[in-house]
Amino acid sequence: MDCSLVRTLVHRYYTFWNFIPKNLFEQFRRIANFYFLIIFLVQLIIDTPTSPVTSGLPLFFVITVTAIKQGYEDWLRHKADNAMNQCPVHFIQHGKLVRKQSRKLRVGDIVMVKEDETFPCDLIFLSSNRGDGTCHVTTASLDGESSHKTHYAVQDTKGFHTEEDVDRLHATIECEQPQPDLYKFVGRINVYSDLNDPVVRPLGSENLLLRGATLKNTEKIFGVAIYTGMETKMALNYQSKSQKRSAVEKSMNVFLIVYLCILVSKALVNTVLKYVWQSEPFRDEPWYNQKTESERQRNLFLRAFTDFLAFMVLFNYIIPVSMYVTVEMQKFLGSYFISWDEDMFDEETGEGPLVNTSDLNEELGQVEYIFTDKTGTLTENNMAFKECCIEGQVYVPHVICNGQVLPDSSGIDMIDSSPGVSGRQLGHCCRCPGSPEDEGALLSSVGGEIYLFCKGADSSIFPRVTEGRVDQIRARVERNAVEGLRTLCVAYKSMAPEEYEGACRLLQAAKVALQDREKKLAEAYEQIERDLILLGATAVEDRLQEKAADTIEALQKAGIKVWVLTGDKMETAAATCYACKLFRRSTQVLELTTKRIEEQSLHDVLFELSKTVLRCSGSLTRDNFSGLSADMQDYGLIIDGAALSLIMKPREDGSSSNYRELFLEICRNCSAVLCCRMAPLQKAQIVKLIKFSKEHPITLAIGDGANDVSMILEAHVGIGVIGKEGRQAARNSDYAIPKFKHLKKMLLVHGHFYYIRISELVQYFFYKNVCFIFPQFLYQFFCGFSQQTLYDTAYLTLYNISFTSLPILLYSLMEQHVGIDVLKRDPSLYRDIAKNALLRWRVFTYWTFLGLFDALVFFFGAYFMFENTVVTSGGQMFGNWTFGTLVFTVMVFTVTLKLALDTHYWTWINHFVIWGSLLFYIVFSLLWGGIIWPFLSYQRMYYVFMHMLSSGPAWLGIILLITVSLLPDVLKKVLCRQLWPTATERTQRSMQHRAPVDAVPSSDRPLLKDLLPQPRRH
Repeated sequence: MDCSLVRTLVHRYYTFWNFIPKNLFEQFRRIANFYFLIIFLVQLIIDTPTSPVTSGLPLFFVITVTAIKQGYEDWLRHKADNAMNQCPVHFIQHGKLVRKQSRKLRVGDIVMVKEDETFPCDLIFLSSNRGDGTCHVTTASLDGESSHKTHYAVQDTKGFHTEEDVDRLHATIECEQPQPDLYKFVGRINVYSDLNDPVVRPLGSENLLLRGATLKNTEKIFGVAIYTGMETKMALNYQSKSQKRSAVEKSMNVFLIVYLCILVSKALVNTVLKYVWQSEPFRDEPWYNQKTESERQRNLFLRAFTDFLAFMVLFNYIIPVSMYVTVEMQKFLGSYFISWDEDMFDEETGEGPLVNTSDLNEELGQVEYIFTDKTGTLTENNMAFKECCIEGQVYVPHVICNGQVLPDSSGIDMIDSSPGVSGRQLGHCCRCPGSPEDEGALLSSVGGEIYLFCKGADSSIFPRVTEGRVDQIRARVERNAVEGLRTLCVAYKSMAPEEYEGACRLLQAAKVALQDREKKLAEAYEQIERDLILLGATAVEDRLQEKAADTIEALQKAGIKVWVLTGDKMETAAATCYACKLFRRSTQVLELTTKRIEEQSLHDVLFELSKTVLRCSGSLTRDNFSGLSADMQDYGLIIDGAALSLIMKPREDGSSSNYRELFLEICRNCSAVLCCRMAPLQKAQIVKLIKFSKEHPITLAIGDGANDVSMILEAHVGIGVIGKEGRQAARNSDYAIPKFKHLKKMLLVHGHFYYIRISELVQYFFYKNVCFIFPQFLYQFFCGFSQQTLYDTAYLTLYNISFTSLPILLYSLMEQHVGIDVLKRDPSLYRDIAKNALLRWRVFTYWTFLGLFDALVFFFGAYFMFENTVVTSGGQMFGNWTFGTLVFTVMVFTVTLKLALDTHYWTWINHFVIWGSLLFYIVFSLLWGGIIWPFLSYQRMYYVFMHMLSSGPAWLGIILLITVSLLPDVLKKVLCRQLWPTATERTQRSMQHRAPVDAVPSSDRPLLKDLLPQPRRH
């Protein structure tokens, strides 16, 4: 059993050698980066009005910053890989124990693992220090189950207790190809002894020790490596996440296409007008600029195309390439605010929130549907024994019933066996069809009687029972389920020796099969597990997590619909939903279950439910964000997995979509939905069904175990619950939180702020670039479409990199339009930003026309000043570079002050950055035009800025033009706040009126807790 291929875990994306080419390829797949690369190459090839530096430097800056960020993140993955691949492992080699790095582990190597160590790969369990060949493991990091599980060594190798014994083993293993199912393994081992035929033993999941699981209560075990590196089940479950894009990023791309169309239109218009202008000979060839003969004979279409490219270069700054790097930095730096939030730290587990991707921060402010698991997410996944019912008699802890005392929950062990049945186990536990808890065991008593015991959900046990106090126990089970307790039923039967031998032969034949083993085992179990005698049932309580009900109530007030997806039975799950306030006393609960479909057809049930939910509103459906309504009946829906399968199943006439649409119509008009008896794949199907419905709502899935990974990956935003429940969901999620209650602040506070900030960032970038480039377009009408630039090369290069970049970056990191405590106290404010409200076409159009208006003010305001022949005190006239500098100065001050007017959360950092940026522009202009720089062949800006500032009319013009530019936006804000205020604006106004009188310091810390002084709001 040896293989020469070395297996290692690799999660990194780059290597040292391919980082530069691969990263450049990834970055130039972005349309904006590729566009600027083309513009830069055009500037190098043809004679353009601007220097290649004006496009090359910003592009280089963007590429470099993004490469550093992605390189750093990949370096962290590389470190994590090394830590895992270099951990020490004990091998058996030539009968001795050898210590090596795990990256040298090969398939077929025999490994020794000690207590509390983690298995380095997937192992076939050969032997342990225990005489019965068992070991106990915990798989919390894989499937969220914190309880100990028993695994069994191969029957013919469990007696090998020393390194020498194990080294003498001669065997071969046949098994299936690597696959991610944690609960399934099919294989067999052929053990050779001398010259005899090999002994064939089946291998199942009970013989497989998974990488990532931990050995417990067992001194040591020996195992043979079967799957290593990226082929282990843990690695296969740690699948790379599909690229998720937020609604904001999609809007950015659409807006970018719009501005690309505007850019092409501008270039075409100027190209056509240039040749119209030059149709007169005295304009085409003035006496001072005669063409050469080669220029006259040059092809007209080639000249026109060259001019078109030159105009594209001249106007290309309307596309804000620096917006992408600013967004990247804002997301990366902003994600630390979640990690640093002390309110989301759980003292009990010692865990805080984790951010696995920063690309979806703003999506947290756009969630419309939440799909949550129940056990371990809404509940604590900490089972407390409540009672057991044995042959109709009820037993509870610390209570004497019928002369018997169960002192505490440890009494559960006493009722796992029938009275008088104690002895050896003939067959180890085997998982039976049904829920994951369904198991069976064969036991032999001291007297030689053979018993088969089965435990499982009532839906699995009752159909197999023929005797016992079925009605009494069933009534007790249903009562416990209604009270929210989790129940298991226990049944048994006595087996004759002949029946036992036949069952063993049947199971052995099914277990050694390599093809269709699961199907054959299921058929064998069906034959064996029948005609059972019902012994009793147990009930345990899984308590609701702290503040889970308050969290769900706040989310519903925010207009978010909450669905619970669970594998539990309907009664238990429904009781939990009432406890966590998902369903209320006034909620009319509708059922779409298998039981009802058996009584009526699926078609009739769906249409009856549809008429019920639409009765109050007629043909109008309830608004997605109606939440809890006082004037409409509140509906809740319960559906089980079998009913969902029928809805999703294609019909013979090909009209399966009709059922889906009808089901979606019912769900839209329900305030909450409970999906019970759901398989993991069905959870993902539900999420996908809502995700791709006609409204395309933003979905969020939250869970704690491996069975929730599929829906976490399917949803727009996936959140894993970390802590004692395990790490599988957390590893595959976009974000991870210690408890469900932390979801409230993550969405209503962090998500709200992220969306507000990045929406302003995107709109502001397009606005300031319209202000920047539209005067350049107007200038062509006054320079004969000669492609003369209005601004100096330094201004063209540094406008987006230096002069206007830091203020919007700091705004997008720190802005708080209302306080944290207000957002937590009033969840309805979340509705103001729902459905991408701040990036709709109406808002985008307003910002664009505001930019056009300001650009017109800048250009024509300066133009009318110059038309009156503005002169300095020395009698000198202003030239074209002074004109361009005047326009640029007004523009820089206007766009910066516009951002200052939009800022509500003022700190010393805001003041420093905003006023510091303006001061930097002034100082730079004075230095750029006041010193003779030796590296410049010519210096057209020499003394221009000082020349402009020496004129009194220029100062007056700058102040007047800035005021006129800002006035419409100020008036619009005042009128809208007075006449059509949003809920957020009403809250801001009430805070201003209340602040001087009853201002109370909030218990919430500001997002930049120790960096910022007490802010001043206005």
